[in-house]
Amino acid sequence: MEKKIGLACDHAGYDMKELIAGYLEAKGYEVYDFGCDSPESCDYPDMAHALAESIDKGELSIGIAMCGSGNGISMTLNKHASVRAALCWNVELVELARLHNNANVLSLPARFIDNNEALAMVDKFLDTKFDETAERHVRRVNKIAISK
Repeated sequence: MEKKIGLACDHAGYDMKELIAGYLEAKGYEVYDFGCDSPESCDYPDMAHALAESIDKGELSIGIAMCGSGNGISMTLNKHASVRAALCWNVELVELARLHNNANVLSLPARFIDNNEALAMVDKFLDTKFDETAERHVRRVNKIAISK
């Protein structure tokens, strides 16, 4: 299992990103932090594009991103052909996003979940693999990107 992961957030997700970074490092992950670097107001697309570009280039295969609602950062990430960012707010959605959609970025709504929920979702994201044996899932995932 690859032990490299990228993180990105805006000001609303800063505290959660810091918590998750420490949690992942304690689990032996090499964390690539694309910002932001403080709780000061910033624009989520700047950090989202940096994370997504590292996935586009093959430098990283997975990431976790957060903003207040999770929507803006997810929308930005999903503009990149190699990214399949899934906005999740519970463990069951994380599991389905990985199993059925081969999500490679977990997007979290930092203002709507607590830290324990976030860490449980991170664990599920890391522990769940895409179901490559289900032809329908493979077929559908292969239709997601419109360009590479």
